[in-house]
Amino acid sequence: MRSEPFSIQIDDDVLSDLRARIRNTRWPDPAPDVAWEQGTDLGYLKGLLGYWADGFDWRAQERQLNAFAHFRADLDIKIHFIHERARRGRGIPLILTHGWPSSFIELLPLVPLLTDPQSHGIDGAAFDVVIPSLPGYGFSERPDRTGINYRYTAELWHRLMRGLGYERYGAQGGDFGAGVATFMALDRPDQVIGVHLNNLEIAPYTGRGTRPLSEEEQTYLKHSRAFWEDEGGYKAIQSTRPQTLGYGLNDSPAGLAAWILEKWRSWADSHGDLDRRFARDFLLTNLTIYWATRTITSSMRDYVDNRRYGITLGPDDVVQVPTGIAVFANQFADEGTPPRAWAERLYNVRRWTPMPAGGHFAAAEEPERLARDIAVFFAEL
Repeated sequence: MRSEPFSIQIDDDVLSDLRARIRNTRWPDPAPDVAWEQGTDLGYLKGLLGYWADGFDWRAQERQLNAFAHFRADLDIKIHFIHERARRGRGIPLILTHGWPSSFIELLPLVPLLTDPQSHGIDGAAFDVVIPSLPGYGFSERPDRTGINYRYTAELWHRLMRGLGYERYGAQGGDFGAGVATFMALDRPDQVIGVHLNNLEIAPYTGRGTRPLSEEEQTYLKHSRAFWEDEGGYKAIQSTRPQTLGYGLNDSPAGLAAWILEKWRSWADSHGDLDRRFARDFLLTNLTIYWATRTITSSMRDYVDNRRYGITLGPDDVVQVPTGIAVFANQFADEGTPPRAWAERLYNVRRWTPMPAGGHFAAAEEPERLARDIAVFFAEL
């Protein structure tokens, strides 16, 4: 594997064009309903985009991002990743994977906590941290073909870790990252020390020969189905017609921001107030990466590829690798909390940690809680 140092540098012309497009936005009428009930609130979005155009300092954010050790690896496609080693001694190699509509920046708060846990009051293992950008997100390329699913990316990450000189390593993730970590363990269990997840992305096999669903599991699945009936419109179009949607989102900063931020508000433990949970500079850094790299459309292809070319689990598909799961209190709050018994259908659950706060974007919302759980889990192994 060939890799080389990488630095983020967005051209001035791209930033000037972004600001001009924001200022020329054609706004729709406000929704005749409670704010956010029919989608992203007009007043909130106008205020945020005003700041994006006239107050947000991308160059300051760029300097902060470039303080980390960035690289690009040639794995048939160019994959962007951050590689930060343990500050003291030999760290446990750990690959962290983000999901949608996120990027590698969601995971950056974990870096100092995991590479130097003792300095942050965490009694656990220290890590060599690897944070790649998923194929087609940000500064990572995506192959010009279909079938780029969890399993494809899992194999890519194995190649990346071996190319960095690691023979065995841990895998952690949420959202699509949880799916990738799961397949890393399913396909190459001898190379994976342990798996840590902050949500359950993959449903277990529940067909012939499995035990009946418990009442707790049935209640959870009922709540989950009701939640996704209301929430799943984005998933329906992204898993069928991402190209059609991409024309608008790739062309309009307002459209891109509305599409992405509605999910950050809905899925985070925000109580309906994004500013309460996330700094606007953080949200706009994530948006600017999608915008400047023109990767919103390629990122959405994860949905169609995992639906059309995904893997249906069978009775023998069980993760034997030790697994830790951090269960954040408001992970898709209206979906309900998955019971441990549901997770144990697929995973060898060694650690199950209910968290009092936090939601879908755990690394950005509750980095200390998540880092502590990761460190303790791997130390116990």
